[in-house]
Amino acid sequence: MFKKVPHTYVIVFSIIVLAGILTWIIPGGEFERTTTVVNGVEREIIKGDSFHQTESHPQTWEILSAFFKGFVNTADIIVFILMIGGAFWILNDSKAIDVGIYSFLEKAKQLEKHKLLKKLGIENIIITLIMLVFSVFGAVFGMSEETIAFIIIFVPLAISMGYDSIVGICLCFVAAGLGFAGAVLNPFTIGIAQGLSNIPLFSGIEYRLFCWIAINLVGIIWILRYARKIKKDPQKSVVYESDAYWRNKETTEVEDIITKPGKHAWGTFIFTLAIMIIFSVMYPNSILKIGNAEFSAPAIPVTTALFAITSFLALRKTTHFFVLNLLFFTIFFLIIGVMGYSWYVMEIATIFLAMGLLAGMAMGNDANRIVKLFIDGTKDILSAALVVGLAGGIVVILNQGNIIDPILNSIAESMKDMGSIASVGMMYIFQTILNVIIPSGSGKAALTMPIMSQFSDLIGISRQATVMAFQFGDGFTNMITPTSPVLIGVLGVAKIPFDKWVKWIGPFMLVLIALGFLLLIPTVTMQLNGF
Repeated sequence: MFKKVPHTYVIVFSIIVLAGILTWIIPGGEFERTTTVVNGVEREIIKGDSFHQTESHPQTWEILSAFFKGFVNTADIIVFILMIGGAFWILNDSKAIDVGIYSFLEKAKQLEKHKLLKKLGIENIIITLIMLVFSVFGAVFGMSEETIAFIIIFVPLAISMGYDSIVGICLCFVAAGLGFAGAVLNPFTIGIAQGLSNIPLFSGIEYRLFCWIAINLVGIIWILRYARKIKKDPQKSVVYESDAYWRNKETTEVEDIITKPGKHAWGTFIFTLAIMIIFSVMYPNSILKIGNAEFSAPAIPVTTALFAITSFLALRKTTHFFVLNLLFFTIFFLIIGVMGYSWYVMEIATIFLAMGLLAGMAMGNDANRIVKLFIDGTKDILSAALVVGLAGGIVVILNQGNIIDPILNSIAESMKDMGSIASVGMMYIFQTILNVIIPSGSGKAALTMPIMSQFSDLIGISRQATVMAFQFGDGFTNMITPTSPVLIGVLGVAKIPFDKWVKWIGPFMLVLIALGFLLLIPTVTMQLNGF
């Protein structure tokens, strides 16, 4: 028995070694693949009944090189984490977030004067509303990687409210995960899975919306109960010791740091507004997509106008409010970019970097000071970036060992001769286990749906039910699998050891997985619209 809990790096590397051992045990094999167009994008999919044995590739020294290749394969997430860390370090140096949290908590105390709000608990309402926003983002456009940027905001907020870093993670990452699992219009999971299954895009939305509500109801109640327990006794938190990093961070009396805006702040405002006006002229209308629907709106000009008004009002009070306004409108532009211009981690990291630079300029920092702050931020976040690369090595070993397809084939074969409920349950278990190996939703859809949709025809289960099994199996375990670069990045930024996270989320995960199975039963026992 370990006298000391292994470091996260030790745990992840042990999984790499285990994957290497499996390449010596499981015979190599692969499916033939073909390319097809799904929702306007080319996807490589499996040909049915094409599995065949291939030469095994047991992994030896490659176990050590997996760290290097994992870095290469997850380079976008790693750079994203480093850029976010540097940008937010510049923002944090301004103390704008401290001022924002202080102002927020003061407003929250004032709301407690209302009897109804006090009875419901104003902090319960705040947690619920924030989680619902991120859950909608997860359900509509598959928010995942983007949550890493919000950890630096919500963890200090949660601790300032008397909770722990786990509650901070729940506000954005777990909330987005609940939405991702109950996906209503997510084009990266539901869209691809339904396209590959040759069923109408986003059909069956009525029952999926019911599932989204059920999943969020259970999830938010679970987290509110946990938050209440920690509020009563913070030392009951499994991360109480590691949260010392956040509790011991330099605290500042807000009244001592609030200053009237100077020429730097006003100059930054004019400079930023000028750039936004240029983009408003270049992009007067944006085609915003929500699921399979799209509509045109003057999103950038309207957002620019709102930025001009709110920034002017903020600058009449303090530079810190202006810097916070920069943060809020960075988030607004992130939403427009994701929904209208297919932004991914590169564009999101770029806009947060711009926010950090503008925040530094507004506070009157010179170029050398901004660079120093950026470097300090990347140093602070480096361990999170390193573990993402290490976790990426797990998938590298499984791919090089040619054992993913044999695992897929053997599980598919084992589902023959079962009843409808048992079959859909086995599909769900299969997708859940496979998600630990392949955390990419779109990649897993391309790998499994061509086989699963045809298999469902043979056993008399609707293809829509098969998509639901994929949806739940792909969604829940994203919050616990060590192969997910997003989870590892989130934990790294929040300074939460992986074993502590597993200890907390393990029981919650079992509840969610059981709930997913219960929600699958009506898909094979009832006549549902779209099924």
